[in-house]
This record gives sequence, structure tokens and C-alpha cells, in this order.
Amino acid sequence: MSISEESLIELLEECTLFKGMSPQEISLALSGHMGRIHSYARDAMIAQAGDEVSFLHILLKGSVKGEMVDFTGKVIKIEDIHPVRPLAPAFLFGSQNRYPVNISSGEDAVILSIPRDRFLIMLQKSEKVLENFVNAVSSRGQFLSNKIKFLSFTTIKGKLAQYFLDLSRQSASNSFLLPHSQWQLSELFGVARPSIGRAISELNREGIIRTEGKRIDILDHPGLTSYLK
Repeated sequence: MSISEESLIELLEECTLFKGMSPQEISLALSGHMGRIHSYARDAMIAQAGDEVSFLHILLKGSVKGEMVDFTGKVIKIEDIHPVRPLAPAFLFGSQNRYPVNISSGEDAVILSIPRDRFLIMLQKSEKVLENFVNAVSSRGQFLSNKIKFLSFTTIKGKLAQYFLDLSRQSASNSFLLPHSQWQLSELFGVARPSIGRAISELNREGIIRTEGKRIDILDHPGLTSYLK
């Protein structure tokens, strides 16, 4: 897919790596380091776990998903990624700079790929891009830390408790709307979808939560927290 430089810069204004930069500053930062734009059809494999991260990939359009496959073949969805976001920025440098998960397109996707050596020069030239990159890597580290904590819960109710409490904290309320369907939660948790429905129904019967469509009300905060132990 062909994207004009003007359209590309408009898209990159929404990217965390270029946050707080004017179109002129973004254009200057990209000068000589533009990279290439690639298009991927739905369900195309973009990178496999273990591949070396040789490019800074920035998702411009569409969506991609990061998935981990264990030795039994079970797929655990790590996250869905939407534009405009860099892919695996925390693994671009370092001694183990390889993709930790499979990355594939959730729908038709357009990605800007900048070679690692060119991006390194960009970081040296632009203090703002450097600052944004460090912040992005730090945020990813925090996300992965929370993800590990989330996956450490062995029971479905424990996973749901962590998920509901996180949403409650984000909304600063015991009432909130679920951003994911039960099918999406089953992928996120790495369990069968009916198991999600049963666990939610049990939490309802126990009087710990009340559900109404996508709305969740936490009725017994200590009771929900007890599933984290």
C-alpha cells in the first residue's frame, strides 16, 4: 500500500514515539530514516516467537495480535494491538532481542518498518523521540509485569478477580463496563469460553458481583479479593 509522506506524518502524530512533536519535527526526525511500508492480509504471520527484532515496526492501520503457544499447542492471547503503536519496542535492543510471542494480523494491517540501525541514529538526533522511546519501553515493562502477575493465578475466578479489580481501579468505581466479550476473555485467560461463563455465574450466585449485560457491579470487594490468595 502506498501512503504519502503527509499522510504518514499525520498517522505518526498519534504514535507514542512521536508524542508532543509537530509535523515538521516528525518529518525532520524521519529524514533519511523513513523505512518501508508493508501491507498484511488478515491472519498473516508478521513475526514468530524467537525471530530477531531487526526492525522497529509501527502499526499504522488495522490490528495485530500477540499470542503465545505452549508446548501442548494451547494458544494464549497476550494482547490485541491497535494503531498507531510500535510493536515489541522493548525487544528492539539488548542481548535477547527476539520476539517473545507470535505476532499476526487480526485484520488487514499496514506497518511501517524502520531498520534498527536507522532508528538508533534517529534516537541520537532527536531528544524527544529518545524520551518517548524510553517511556514506551518502560510502559511495556510495566504491562508485562502486570501480565505475568495476572497469568500467575491458577484458577479462573482468580483471573476474573484480578481483571475485575483492575477495571474497578481504572474507573475509580465498583461499577464498570466490560471492554471484552467472554470469547475475548477466554483467549486472554487461555481457557475455554464456557468456563468463563460458569465462573461469572458462580460469582453472581455467591453475591460477590452482579452482572447486567456488559455491566459489572462489585458487591463484595473483600470476597472478590479473597480469590487472589
